[in-house]
Amino acid sequence: MSVTTQVMPETISFCGLYCAGCRSYIKGKCPGCAGNTKATWCKIRTCCMDKAINSCADCKEFSNPLDCKKFNNFVGRMFALVFRSDRAASIEMIKKTGYEGYARFCVDNKIMVIRK
Repeated sequence: MSVTTQVMPETISFCGLYCAGCRSYIKGKCPGCAGNTKATWCKIRTCCMDKAINSCADCKEFSNPLDCKKFNNFVGRMFALVFRSDRAASIEMIKKTGYEGYARFCVDNKIMVIRK
């Protein structure tokens, strides 16, 4: 597997993962969050699509994603624990640096999410 060096902000998921840094995406086994029509189970994806926003970073209802029950749910907390990921920090970075800046950070650090 080769890690992409191309900055692709359009592949940032609704919850802040950088899909272009994921093995499944790189291998063509996953279309990424926005293109994954089978991900109807994801409440974050549905919420962002209903609000017509690119990610939780654009949400006007919750300034802190951890205050949102759709973002900060049991499955998300277990995902964070198992993978030592900090999606809330990713969302905050998107707010501060924009999608392009966050994608560049992920590419430069060869990551798909900020780690705890």
